[in-house]
Amino acid sequence: EVQLVESGGGLVQAGGSLRLSCAASGFSIDDYAIGWFRQAPGKAREGVSLINNRDGSSSYKDSVKGRFTISSDNAKNTVYLQMNSLKPEDTAVYYCAASRLPQGAITVSISTITFMDYWGKGTLVTVSS
Repeated sequence: EVQLVESGGGLVQAGGSLRLSCAASGFSIDDYAIGWFRQAPGKAREGVSLINNRDGSSSYKDSVKGRFTISSDNAKNTVYLQMNSLKPEDTAVYYCAASRLPQGAITVSISTITFMDYWGKGTLVTVSS
């Protein structure tokens, strides 16, 4: 069974840090781009960060650059999002999602990816002021 399970959300003060995990099962993440998305109450879901697990390249939404870091541990089939210097506007449900990479070299970005094959159920991040 294909499954993505997020963990690590919680309540933190502004300026604090959280590390989110996305544990994949039923497939190997080394053939996928894995993205983190978020949705705040009453707002549309937006892309936060993406990693290409074939070459390790990553991309970020402009507002999180320098604060968030995405990484993969292919041996553990898990992707992480380290979130530092959190702001109240980062409050949202954070989802991880996987998009299968086609054969050959490919460049993917959080700003250009349009389809994800699998989604997790999300983990809530709340940042207090």
